[in-house]
Amino acid sequence: MTGDSDISVPAPAADERADTVPLLQSAATSQGICYGWRLMDGYEVVSVGSNAGDGTAVEEAPGCPRWIEVYADVTYTSESSEANDFATVQVKGSGDLELADLYRIEAGLARFGLDEGTFVDDPGWAVTRAATTLPLLAVEAGLAEPAAPTAGPTAAVAPLPDAGSDFWRDRWLWLLATLGILVLAALFVTVGVRQRRRTTAPGRGVAADAPSRSGRKLRVRVPAQRAGAEAAGRTRETA
Repeated sequence: MTGDSDISVPAPAADERADTVPLLQSAATSQGICYGWRLMDGYEVVSVGSNAGDGTAVEEAPGCPRWIEVYADVTYTSESSEANDFATVQVKGSGDLELADLYRIEAGLARFGLDEGTFVDDPGWAVTRAATTLPLLAVEAGLAEPAAPTAGPTAAVAPLPDAGSDFWRDRWLWLLATLGILVLAALFVTVGVRQRRRTTAPGRGVAADAPSRSGRKLRVRVPAQRAGAEAAGRTRETA
């Protein structure tokens, strides 16, 4: 199949899916919210996954009444077509979540370089990286709350020297675990973005018409030639 006729959307690589699922599992356990991704090619499901595993949609995952999913629909057009490739990216969630909060998470994806152009260039990489940022963005939106501390019925309560620090003392384990997950997710995305920029940035040994990681040639706009320039050049040569 030629590059001109191959307009199928590539799925995330196996290692990208394998690296994403454990991060989502840790976040779901810590925050009580399930996370996932869905990559579409029109009406065709290209890839779906969640903290419940690769191939399992988060909204169908057992034990996930609250969930957040990054949804990307990518459309490629023929190289001979005048229409441009495009992508639609949304963040969806369970019915108990406010649309305004989901929109805040969706808008926050751009801070990690995960805009529509990135999804067009490398949809598999982008959708899995976007999924790993959901826990961090959920905290920023106020959706991830500390779990209530639990204690055994016969556990003795030791005297506390500082009553004003009860909130943090009861929750410090949760805070440390959550901070670790968020730092790991942010680092995972940041390193991925930098590596991706190295492979696509001009001046790094990559030709302007080199294919992206998705296998499609990047379209480069060429400035239009000024009217009469070609004719003037020929006149000078003749003279």
